[in-house]
Amino acid sequence: ALSKVMDDLSLYQKRYDLFVRRARALGFSDSDILEVPSVKCITSPRNRWRTALRLASLLVFCVGVAVEVQHGVINWKSAFQHIGVDLTEVECIVENVEVIADMFRPYVDCSLCNITGIERVSNISQKEFLEKYAYSGRPVVITDGAKGWGALEAFSFEFFRDLYKPESPNLASSDRDCQFFPYQTNFENLGEVLNMSEDRRNGVVGEAWYIGWSNCDSSVTNVLRQYYKKPYFLTPTMESSKTDWIFMGSPNYGAHLHIDAIDKTSWQAQIKGRKEWTLEPPPECYFKCPPVHSTILETGDIFVVETNKWFHKTLIVGNDLSITIGSEFD
Repeated sequence: ALSKVMDDLSLYQKRYDLFVRRARALGFSDSDILEVPSVKCITSPRNRWRTALRLASLLVFCVGVAVEVQHGVINWKSAFQHIGVDLTEVECIVENVEVIADMFRPYVDCSLCNITGIERVSNISQKEFLEKYAYSGRPVVITDGAKGWGALEAFSFEFFRDLYKPESPNLASSDRDCQFFPYQTNFENLGEVLNMSEDRRNGVVGEAWYIGWSNCDSSVTNVLRQYYKKPYFLTPTMESSKTDWIFMGSPNYGAHLHIDAIDKTSWQAQIKGRKEWTLEPPPECYFKCPPVHSTILETGDIFVVETNKWFHKTLIVGNDLSITIGSEFD
């Protein structure tokens, strides 16, 4: 039942996008489209939450467990033991389905769309960055953001393979405690990625690939931060997250269109290769924002963007492996 709901939601989203594109092609303005009763219903924040609540109810129903009630209190631990699930051994009962996470995200203020494109700047002062970009929702590329970083020379596939050697505490910690993003590949963990052949890595054989992972191990953090530092344009009061995010992949592949479930603005430094970013507004801002913005990050660029407000996808361009490292700030 849950699988069918996910398929239906995806189909409805595609049909809605097609309707909007065709209406625009026929010369209808966004304000004209907004007057269509069914569109008003879809774009209403109140109705988005109603849909999310209905889906949440369905998820609870789909779990399908016999819940025990003792003295008027639901005994969830005992209930799940009926189906062989020990709540002390699992983090989630229901897999985090992306479309569900999107439905529960906060409603976006569409004023972030007051831009004509993605600006590229350099030698920017902390004061200017704070006033114009830091918390405004305006994406910006700082072209000298990673200037002087040792990571530009040191980071490579081999670097990370040596850092996360098989059977090492670093790899064990990553698999156990940190997040791994296979995107649309068949990799199950970081160890599988770093064990691939050189030909697969370089795209000579097999499919193109793109993955990401978070680092939440202090010993790995100590190594990584020998090669990069807090970006110069962040003010002293802007606290960086202790978590590093690393993304790596081969040419002609990247991340599918998605939005991140994070609370803060993020920055991503292009350490190796070149990567194209495409931003799209969330559905509630379809008729108030330009439909698409894109930019290509060159080696040494840092991209500052609120990936929790902009839907985004990436594509590695050129012939080289792409490596990106990033974090968040508040």
